[in-house]
Amino acid sequence: MKTRKFLSIALFTVALGTTSFAQKTVMVGGAAMYPTKNIVENAVNSKDHTTLVAAVKAAGLVETLQSAGPFTVFAPTNAAFDKLPMGTIETLLKPENLKALQTILTYHVVAGKMNGMDVAKAIKAGNGK
Repeated sequence: MKTRKFLSIALFTVALGTTSFAQKTVMVGGAAMYPTKNIVENAVNSKDHTTLVAAVKAAGLVETLQSAGPFTVFAPTNAAFDKLPMGTIETLLKPENLKALQTILTYHVVAGKMNGMDVAKAIKAGNGK
């Protein structure tokens, strides 16, 4: 039986063009996440997501995540990245591993706006329950 390890993640959701200014600001990594900003603009303010931001930049995905959404990003924290085998991040950030890094990062992005309840429903539906 396979066991799965769940890493620390934060859920960033941005609906560009349809964001209501009345939405509440939430805190992620000790930084405010503003509904008027895109995912990248918010993530750079989080002290818990510096590795993710560096990886997104290295993968050339900044422009993609700044485009019209909505997108939901399952954003691994620095603590989650720290649990990877030593040297994994450094290896993935090398230019010759660009495609692998892009593939890994895009697995963490879902088109659409999802909240915690939506994610739970999707997991339950995926397990046939």
